[in-house]
Amino acid sequence: MLIKKTTQGLMLALALTTGFTQAAEARDLRLAPGVVQFHPGYNPLYTEFQTQLPKQSGGKLSGRMLGVEAVSISGMRTGLSSGLVDVGPFLPAYFPADLPEMNLVGDLAFLGDDPQAMGAAMTEYIVTCGDCQNELRKLGITYTSSYSSNIYHVLSTKPIKDKADLKGMRLRVGGPQFSRWVEAMGATPVSTPVTETFEALSQGVIDGTVTSSADIVSFRLDDTVGYISSINLGTYHSVITHAVNAKTWKSLSADERKAIAVSSTLSGALATDRWTEISAEAEKKDVEIIEPSAELVEATNAFVESDLGVAAAQAGERYGIEHAAEKIARFQKLVDKWHSISEEVEGDSAMMAQAVNREVWDKVDFSTYGI
Repeated sequence: MLIKKTTQGLMLALALTTGFTQAAEARDLRLAPGVVQFHPGYNPLYTEFQTQLPKQSGGKLSGRMLGVEAVSISGMRTGLSSGLVDVGPFLPAYFPADLPEMNLVGDLAFLGDDPQAMGAAMTEYIVTCGDCQNELRKLGITYTSSYSSNIYHVLSTKPIKDKADLKGMRLRVGGPQFSRWVEAMGATPVSTPVTETFEALSQGVIDGTVTSSADIVSFRLDDTVGYISSINLGTYHSVITHAVNAKTWKSLSADERKAIAVSSTLSGALATDRWTEISAEAEKKDVEIIEPSAELVEATNAFVESDLGVAAAQAGERYGIEHAAEKIARFQKLVDKWHSISEEVEGDSAMMAQAVNREVWDKVDFSTYGI
């Protein structure tokens, strides 16, 4: 009896010790959403990612949130490179000279009319783009996935219906593709960090912003803008949803790396849905939605038709990108592919994430990817 009790005690002690060892081995990653909690880039993009990490990694990975006061989205490059942050969102548009290959397709906002398809197309393109991967490697960043906003419009302090209404206006833009459209419409583009939009509008520095109507809620713009011009200006998909510090990535196993990629893809698809939900909330506030005139729509369509050639030419002239037109054409084919998949699954975010896993991540060798 004494031997039996002693054996049971040893087995229990061994089990407890094993459990403590496994818990001690769990990797707690520092996550920095870089935006306020009202923004879909925080919830669900990072809250769901935090939830998925232990599920997808079998308990080997977890995440600890850092607030925007620790690292903002504009300071994410420093946060990642310094090692303060293990995982954070990264906006390539902030670094055009360092990431011209990624920005080449990230800047093609006007191809977007299905946000789920755009996020998936961007993910497949960057994962399979050797030149893009080389750029990211030099920055010490590993790419996981991209997600997309919903359709961009113009939020403004003055009503915009016709092209003439835009003349002389100062509009905040988040990328060169929007700058080109603003200039083509006779307005002036202004580069202001999205987190400073409220202040810029309040002080009259800008007259409006080219963005999703969700920003009315996410950045509390309802006290500064009174109008939404519902002209279709495409999507913003030029973002790495969960960029990983290269040293952190190298320290992980292949299975842990895949867990991050899969978690990133699902949370990104859910965040895309949230953009649409918040926009619906925003449009119920005290703002007037203005349908653009036929003239403004025609002018925008003409701009979009010619802009692909401009984007390719500028990529070659400014950054020396070779075969830019062919790369744009490959991205267009991926957009078409993912449009078809999105239609098949009726835009269901979970099913889109599963499709990305099947079409992209299941084909990746995570023992070498991102190294």
